[in-house]
Amino acid sequence: MRLYDLARVLRSKNAGPFALTLDLMFETEEDFDRVLNANVLEPATIGRLYRVAPADVLIRPFRRIRTIKITLPRAGASSGAPDDRDVYGSQQHFPLADLEV
Repeated sequence: MRLYDLARVLRSKNAGPFALTLDLMFETEEDFDRVLNANVLEPATIGRLYRVAPADVLIRPFRRIRTIKITLPRAGASSGAPDDRDVYGSQQHFPLADLEV
């Protein structure tokens, strides 16, 4: 099953001018646990999908609110730079959406 089908909310946004945050929110604890236990959200996988060093990827699960937050550096331009194609960082969650769990 794709991550897009498991997460109730899958979104991205800026975390400052040089970083992005990907938010994954789940309806049930079972879906949250399924994703965590599948070991698909690893820094190496995220780094490959977003072309960043795995050491620069921070993955933080928040069980109480069934949310996983991933923070990583923006690839290429900083937010608002002349060659930035997504100034708000709101279209960056799509590579994660197709990840198989």
